[in-house]
Amino acid sequence: MSRVAVVLLNLGGPDSLDAVEPFLRNLFRDPAIIRAPAPIRHFIARLIARRRGPKARDIYRRIGGGSPLLAETEAQAAALARALDDLGRIEVAIAMRYWHPMSEAAARQVAAFRPDRIVLLPLYPQFSTTTTASSLAAWRAAAQAAGIAAPTAAICCYPYADGLVEAHAQLIEPVLAAANEAGEPRLLFSAHGLPKKVVARGDPYQWQVEKTARRIVARLGVEALDWTVCYQSKVGPLAWLEPSIADEIERAGRDRVPVVVVPIAFVSEHSETLVELDITYRDHARAAGVPAYHRVPALGTQPSFIAALADLVRGAANSGGGGGVDSGEGGRLCPGAHRCCPLAAR
Repeated sequence: MSRVAVVLLNLGGPDSLDAVEPFLRNLFRDPAIIRAPAPIRHFIARLIARRRGPKARDIYRRIGGGSPLLAETEAQAAALARALDDLGRIEVAIAMRYWHPMSEAAARQVAAFRPDRIVLLPLYPQFSTTTTASSLAAWRAAAQAAGIAAPTAAICCYPYADGLVEAHAQLIEPVLAAANEAGEPRLLFSAHGLPKKVVARGDPYQWQVEKTARRIVARLGVEALDWTVCYQSKVGPLAWLEPSIADEIERAGRDRVPVVVVPIAFVSEHSETLVELDITYRDHARAAGVPAYHRVPALGTQPSFIAALADLVRGAANSGGGGGVDSGEGGRLCPGAHRCCPLAAR
């Protein structure tokens, strides 16, 4: 019987208030986040963690004292394992990038399982050098240190996998219907932002996010509906992707239209959804005069989404592995200008 290990790659989050500053240090010393020599990067990371620590602790205090991301990811891992029972013996490991369980722990789990094949599955549907590429690099280093030699296939992205689009649509439809009671709503697809200079270097994230949004709108059959992609979670003084969700909420207030906010690049509930979207921007909408503010849940264990992940794993596992990276569509998705696409050499 075949033995397949699936490694879910995710960001991670502090599991206690004491873990907030160490989590932030891990985040900001990642060369994918701050491009500077290691000594300078580590100094900057310590400085940012100290300065942002109190505010970040307050954020996590508002959602129970820690991030729910691990519990959410564990639920997705369990659902995915059940969906893959046709593949043989399945082990689903979780490799968080900035807090436990990190890649080293996942590599030990996978090594003990002794798989015939490994599939790396990022829980970032849209590829970015700051998320997927960083997580893949961390896994490869940990796998090498653990002596893992099994054939490995990595999925780089799946921005418009059918099940992903379907799951979003299923979650959006009832919220849109509720919002219609206050007038024709505006759909805001909110994604975590990136500095513009990252995109200018050829990162395909923005292009893929916009593709996801267009596919969802087409699936909903609401092409005439007023909708836009916007960005949240800006950090620091650099210019970030626009428009910001704050600007879009203010525009909706001026237009006196209700809004439906969709976390389009988040597949789990965490601080960016439970605090930023549910509290901070809801309050912002109220102050801006938005008639109604509705937020669509993150995908979580929505059956269509889990089915999409299972299909991705089956395709990668049946490809034979061998260290390759591929998209959910079996080839390069991004236009040539996106030089940071991991399939750019093809």
